[in-house]
Amino acid sequence: MFIHVNDAKYIGDYKVWLSFNDGTQGEVDLASELYGEIFEPLKDVSFFKSFTLEAHSLSWSNGADFAPEFLHELVA
Repeated sequence: MFIHVNDAKYIGDYKVWLSFNDGTQGEVDLASELYGEIFEPLKDVSFFKSFTLEAHSLSWSNGADFAPEFLHELVA
């Protein structure tokens, strides 16, 4: 089964609640994952919370995204 993010809601800081196509749901904290040139702009919380769901995962207008499988592993 391919893992897809079905729904995402901004919680606060760098935390997002996610729902996946396999029924898994939960919170992920991406604060420690925002390193490297493409993710650096996401350290601005107002930009971070501007994500959309694209290609079955979280995506930002600067091209940053996370693999849905990676996000799935982070669900607390």
